[in-house]
Amino acid sequence: MRRLPPLTALEAFVQVARLGSVKAAAEELALSTPALSRRVQALERFIGRPLFDRKHQALEINADGQRLLDDIAPALDSLSQALENIQSGGNQLRLRLAVMPLFATQRLFPHLGRLRQQHPQLHIDIETTPHAVARLGEGLDAAIVLSKDIDPALYAHELDHEEVYLIGRRELLDGPHALKSPEELAQQTVLLHRDMALSFDAWKDAAGLTDLQPLAIDNYDSGQLMLEAAAQGLGVAVMHASHYEQAGDPRLVRLFPIHVESPYRYFFVCRPRALQTRAVRIFRDWLVAADI
Repeated sequence: MRRLPPLTALEAFVQVARLGSVKAAAEELALSTPALSRRVQALERFIGRPLFDRKHQALEINADGQRLLDDIAPALDSLSQALENIQSGGNQLRLRLAVMPLFATQRLFPHLGRLRQQHPQLHIDIETTPHAVARLGEGLDAAIVLSKDIDPALYAHELDHEEVYLIGRRELLDGPHALKSPEELAQQTVLLHRDMALSFDAWKDAAGLTDLQPLAIDNYDSGQLMLEAAAQGLGVAVMHASHYEQAGDPRLVRLFPIHVESPYRYFFVCRPRALQTRAVRIFRDWLVAADI
């Protein structure tokens, strides 16, 4: 049997290739950037050719690297599945799922009890990790993500198509400092989710206020914190209709009910090969049927 490179080197290569960043890959693997770079270089020495083009301290996967990634990804998926099967002893089905926290609390968790009743052998490991799509097949079987579009190489099922709402504390609607017109947003701080960076631009376009500049834009990576910040009067949150409706928070109101189609949607995504596993198929079929 031909000698193989260290699995840690292959893991480092795959993470850098999928994330497109040594720093992001190092964070995912809990390594220092130099340590990760050494693992990638060790794999290149083993193969005898570079797998990335190095440009101004950035790494860009080259043709050889892309070919290697395409060839080993299915093998790594199979290895991961084999290890899971032997660990579980065949008595359980286990799904490794990434999901955004607000979707999980508002839309997924209220229904998981029914899933457990229907499929008691299915157990789910849940992460709220960033870079979920890049980690599919590498520690994750599937993910529920918020995105404009999905790589056509992946399997994706669209879960919704929503409107963009401006959400603020109730005093902005009927208090002494109520906003009378959308133009007055120029004196407000706008709260944006990092995964919905274009949502406020979409709202401004629909409102005919493309040149509107708020007092400031504060960025968040948590929808739940955005809702709380809006309720505390720290700004006006730009979010989806379901985020507001599911919150059911009497402190919050929708401002300026202008019809705005969101450029972002929730998707269930996985690698096509993952659909061959029973755990992924069960969860996908249940999620679609439940219309969550």
